[in-house]
Amino acid sequence: MIKSELVQKIAERYPELYQRDAENVVNAILEEIVQALTRGDRVEIRGFGAFSVKKRDARLGRNPRTGEHVPVSEKFVPVFKAGKEMRVRLNREPTPARAAAPRKVSVG
Repeated sequence: MIKSELVQKIAERYPELYQRDAENVVNAILEEIVQALTRGDRVEIRGFGAFSVKKRDARLGRNPRTGEHVPVSEKFVPVFKAGKEMRVRLNREPTPARAAAPRKVSVG
């Protein structure tokens, strides 16, 4: 599912919302999560999961093409940990759609 499909599903579920309003809601939620992570805060959505930021220290990496050692600077990466309710729902009896190969999901 991509962001536009998520907006479409919300607009279908709540017909009193215009699609542009559903899109504004999705964008606002995602923007608030990004802003909180940028500040170093943890974002927890009960029953869904928690977003946080981890620091990766600088290190010496390797260029796979040439084998040359290259410095990799320190960086911060977002981390998501699924909540208990989500894990329970995902591990129920497999449906035919979930039994197939997993699909790539992107938001953005």
